[in-house]
Amino acid sequence: MEKERFEELRKQLLARIDTEDLLEVKKVNDLIRLHVLDAECDKVIDRDGVSIVIENGSQKFIKSHPSMNEKMKINAQKIALEKSIKFKLKPIPAPATPSTVEGKQKRGSLI
Repeated sequence: MEKERFEELRKQLLARIDTEDLLEVKKVNDLIRLHVLDAECDKVIDRDGVSIVIENGSQKFIKSHPSMNEKMKINAQKIALEKSIKFKLKPIPAPATPSTVEGKQKRGSLI
C-alpha cells in the first residue's frame, strides 16, 4: 500500500473517533504504523519468497521466512488494537412511519 493510501486510511479512522481523546488518536496512529510494518513485511516476502534456505557449514535446510512470523504477530496486534478503539456509531435512520388514514393504519392489499 502506498504512503498516500495509509494517510487516507488514517483520515478515515480519525473521522470515526473522538479526536479530542488523545489516547484514541494514539491508537489510530499505532494502528497505521502496524499497517505500514505489515506492508514492509509483504515487500520483503515478495522479494525473498515465503521460505528461505539456511546454510550451516555443510548443512542446508529450508525454513519459513522470518517475516512470516512477524506478519502473524503484527496481525494479532492489529486485531487487538482495532477492538480497543472506541469508534463512533453511525446514527441509525428512524424507520418510516406507516401512512395512516384518520389516525388508523391503512390495510394492505392481499393481492
